Amino acid sequence: MTVIRQQDFIDSIEDALQFISYYHPLDYVKAVEEAYKKEKSQAAKDAMAQILINSRMSAEGKRPLCQDTGIVTCFVKVGMGVTWDKTDMTVQEMVDEGTRRAYLNPDNPLRASIVADPAGARKNTKDNTPSVVHIDMVAGEKIEVMIAAKGGGSENKSKMVMLNPSDDIADWVVKTLPTMGAGWCPPGMLGIGIGGTAEKAAVLAKESLMDPVDIQELIERGPQTTDEKLRLEIFDRVNKLGIGAQGLGGLTTVVDVKIKSLPTHAASKPVAMIPNCAATRHAHFYLDGSGPAELTPPKLEDWPEVTWEVSENTRRVNLDEVTKEDIQEWKVGETVLLSGKMLTGRDAAHKRIQTMMENGEGLPEGVDLTNRFIYYVGPVDAVGNEVVGPAGPTTATRMDKFTDMMLEKTGLIGMIGKAERGPATVDSIAKHKAVYLMAVGGAAYLVSKAIKKSRVVAFEDLGMEAIYEFDVEDMPVTVAVDSTGANAHKNGPAIWKAKIEELDASLSK
Repeated sequence: MTVIRQQDFIDSIEDALQFISYYHPLDYVKAVEEAYKKEKSQAAKDAMAQILINSRMSAEGKRPLCQDTGIVTCFVKVGMGVTWDKTDMTVQEMVDEGTRRAYLNPDNPLRASIVADPAGARKNTKDNTPSVVHIDMVAGEKIEVMIAAKGGGSENKSKMVMLNPSDDIADWVVKTLPTMGAGWCPPGMLGIGIGGTAEKAAVLAKESLMDPVDIQELIERGPQTTDEKLRLEIFDRVNKLGIGAQGLGGLTTVVDVKIKSLPTHAASKPVAMIPNCAATRHAHFYLDGSGPAELTPPKLEDWPEVTWEVSENTRRVNLDEVTKEDIQEWKVGETVLLSGKMLTGRDAAHKRIQTMMENGEGLPEGVDLTNRFIYYVGPVDAVGNEVVGPAGPTTATRMDKFTDMMLEKTGLIGMIGKAERGPATVDSIAKHKAVYLMAVGGAAYLVSKAIKKSRVVAFEDLGMEAIYEFDVEDMPVTVAVDSTGANAHKNGPAIWKAKIEELDASLSK
């Protein structure tokens, strides 16, 4: 019988969560590098360059890849021949203790994003617990742990369906993926679970994302099973959709497709699809009684030497002086460097502002949005001499329900976030002659370096969802929706889907 020390398990969970907060799996880095090299869409290529630069910076600085440091999902496979030195804590409690220590680490604090009472008060638990733990008893005398920190933007795009036995899974994926928008921050991976029951398919999909990126090896050796054939079909068909990096249009939308399947009822075909984002974070280790897991840091020379330079015609904007008339000149797809003061605000702040406006209270004291821009972000706490921790954009779509009110009643002229806006919101932006700018999801540490000053100006009780004032210098963004309603997330994928179809047609002649 192998004796596993409770403390070794807790220490390993803590170490793994810190490790994956700043180290991308190198297989993902290499896959994005290859996609970057072959990408023909300049907007997508620029986005991938920022993702790769951010990845290296996070590895060097040991700070989070993304401001959304995720909900912890942990698969624990306990060998039947294992005993514990103590039995006063459950496996769930041990994972939670490791999570708590990792997220409260003073040298690299991670953002606490978990809220209790999800259907009611949604109060932050302050330490990112509880985690989601799946426990299996397996043969052997070891414990296998696969642990991930899953961002909310990609998790929110999960899809599930009960297909008829004769329905085609690849057809469902290709039909469904465009409805997911870009909030899952492509290029990433798709995890697909097939069979079992509804809930089991979802668990299979999540577990499949723990596997390494190996689609190119599969292409080279050829598929040998039904699941492998399906992986290749979905990989090919999804990338031909032209969605591209950050949904801006391009050749690579996914760098791999993972599938796990299980026997199911003769009348059923449950399928779940869960995407992994550009901040793919997971670790895999074993405990055999010899001590805590040892995670070997990758070497910095393993990262590609990628640079990103702004072009000569890049527009530089002083946010302290910009007017509504000025932004009428900005065109969709244009790169803009922002300097000056901007305010932040996301879900909870928008909801509170709406309530205050409905009650006739107006905006909170110290918040003036006239001719201002608001950045949808919930930053990580600063450490050392940092002004702010990693501060990448959150999914803008979640603020769509508040946008018309904000543009009509507050004097706001621009918004910054990631991913697309809904049709009604695009119409509202055009109606009010405002703009929506996109920052790259998955480049949070890089973005934070453009923030020179930061202070909370309202709703301090909301923690990372408080309203901050950032003073930025040359913060890079792309005009995603201009004042006429021209929309990069609609135009880009459509253009590149057509280009890919033309290329395929020419090659088949």
